[in-house]
Amino acid sequence: MLDTTHYLPETLTRHAVNATSRDLLLDFGTDWCGHCQAAQPIIADALAAAPPLRHLKIEDGPGRPLGRSFKVKLWPTLVLLRNGEEVAREVRPTRSAQVAQLLLR
Repeated sequence: MLDTTHYLPETLTRHAVNATSRDLLLDFGTDWCGHCQAAQPIIADALAAAPPLRHLKIEDGPGRPLGRSFKVKLWPTLVLLRNGEEVAREVRPTRSAQVAQLLLR
């Protein structure tokens, strides 16, 4: 599992994400977003109880191609990908159970 303490500048392209051959959790948001800050312990709890999963925190904002390609409108938005295909999404989770359910899909 890759988990960073900060949202990282967008470095992946949609093509690279689609080519991923394993499960991947994209976490779109920003470090200054209150909803994102509040969700971090919730997300961490759910990830700790789940099987190992690659987790990438992607800094999002206007004009960011990766977030726009996933039609992200609110932060945080969690997108679960399996073999490069979106299988589930959770927007602004407020409970660990919401993220746990997402990870089970």
